Amino acid sequence: MKNYYSSNFKLGILGGGQLGRMLLAETQKLDIHTSILETNKNAPCAEICNTFVVGDLLDFDAVYNFGKTVDVLTIEIENVNLDALDKLEDEGLTIFPKPKDLRIIQNKARQKNFYVDHEIPTAEFSHFAHSTEIKHSYENNTIDFPFVWKAARFGYDGNGVKIVRNIEDLESLPNVECITEKLIPFKNELAVIVARNAAGAVKTYPVVEMEFHPEANQVEYVICPARIHSTIAEKAREVALKVVSDLDFVGLLAVEMFQTVDDKILVNEVAPRPHNSGHYSIEASYTNQFEQHLRSILNLPLGNTDSKVAGIMVNLVGEEGFSGDVIYENIEEILKIDGVTPHIYGKKETRPFRKMGHVTIVNSDIDIARKVAQEVKETIRVISKNN
Repeated sequence: MKNYYSSNFKLGILGGGQLGRMLLAETQKLDIHTSILETNKNAPCAEICNTFVVGDLLDFDAVYNFGKTVDVLTIEIENVNLDALDKLEDEGLTIFPKPKDLRIIQNKARQKNFYVDHEIPTAEFSHFAHSTEIKHSYENNTIDFPFVWKAARFGYDGNGVKIVRNIEDLESLPNVECITEKLIPFKNELAVIVARNAAGAVKTYPVVEMEFHPEANQVEYVICPARIHSTIAEKAREVALKVVSDLDFVGLLAVEMFQTVDDKILVNEVAPRPHNSGHYSIEASYTNQFEQHLRSILNLPLGNTDSKVAGIMVNLVGEEGFSGDVIYENIEEILKIDGVTPHIYGKKETRPFRKMGHVTIVNSDIDIARKVAQEVKETIRVISKNN
């Protein structure tokens, strides 16, 4: 067993956003030295890690040279230079999640083909080298409206995803590699977070349910436990475990799914890192997802994933019509409510729908927690002084 604690060991993290910031809270508990490579010099992690390096995460030299300075390398964002990771791994650096898994997950077409090849249930899809090819498919009657369009690369938080209902909607799509998916009638959007270490130990968090903003296509609420029948929850858990097993994945994997109207479970996509659907765990779980990510990549014993209490997370995003220096209006009002904990991500400037923080609501009764979450959502505002 390596001595990670109060030692010369260096953990490298590619990405210094809010996920990295919350991961640092766990490395600090164990006094693990953390080095971060990040494109933005004002990123949320900049002032609180041990070593902060400014560099392009998609640049081979920046990632390779950074990797040579650390003992274990992980990510908080999957859009990183994989050729550099391959070379570092070949030279003996421990990297989790593995570059081979990131290569599958980085590209949504590759990810969907993986599900098909491994008989993992997922929505029907078509793959296009360029969005302009979709029109030809429609004219040749090989694709029908409506469908979901997704950019194969660099999509996040609702960016790179659009419901296409007619020819006019096609005109506004960027001309990039993409997939189209059959629009699935579903009851619920669910997620299961799975942790697996190099020794093969595996743990799953309870199934969570996600409620989305109708316009921004961003999660507004994450509800744990999901308000679904136990047989559906077990089915979701089994599908998530198959994804992790078939990838031979090491680290933390968030598996997003649909529960269809006839109670099938279909995998939507995965995230190979701590994820928005697990933020509730900081207050509600015995072992939060960030600590679990650390345990899994360092091959430590995995922690208890049970919830101590029901938890709901509310995303704090920039209000429409406001851009500039951020103000959190009425934050003192929500602090008066029992079981409410805000997390501010350290981003100094807001813009419409930008993720600026989240609030966790815990309660022994999930229905009460959901009502409080609604109150929090309607009370706090993320605005700016420039409007």
